[in-house]
Amino acid sequence: MKVFINPGHAPNGNPDPGAINDFFRIREADVAMAIGEQVKQYLIKAGCGVKLLQSNNLYGEAAGENIIQSANDWEADIFVSIHCNAFDKTVRGAETLVYDLTSDGHELGKCIHAQLIEEMQDIDCTFPDRGIKTRPLLAVLRSTIMPAVLVETAFIDNDYDALLLMNHQQEIAAAIARGITDYWVQKQG
Repeated sequence: MKVFINPGHAPNGNPDPGAINDFFRIREADVAMAIGEQVKQYLIKAGCGVKLLQSNNLYGEAAGENIIQSANDWEADIFVSIHCNAFDKTVRGAETLVYDLTSDGHELGKCIHAQLIEEMQDIDCTFPDRGIKTRPLLAVLRSTIMPAVLVETAFIDNDYDALLLMNHQQEIAAAIARGITDYWVQKQG
């Protein structure tokens, strides 16, 4: 299995660091990359081929690699974009975004989301499950040719969730990797 991992937002947080937690001084681009690197290591240990690319250059409109074209050209079996959510500092929880509710991407999303929620609720029993949501206009879900999901791991602007993102990256990464392998086993069986 070939898995393309896309930690959200621009490398080095420039020009787009994504969402930010001002109190803890953490940026989405950095957290997503740290989790993505660990997901990559777990998947390599499981025997997967893995490519990781962080950029917000989705369509090649600026210099650098184009995420969607890179995933499609590499002929990945699965595409996973990793992000941190933000809203108004009060909202918490994880949600997984998919193109629609009938695709293989939805099945992939269900597997990853189930593992992520179970892990996060083991760490913090009050951690909300925000569910699986459709986002057909997101380029990484619409234009990739393989099953694709975007995982919103937690709300970085909420201090409780930010602490989870800072202190439990390994557990988050392991849950995402387990969800990916669960999907692949299910698809092959």
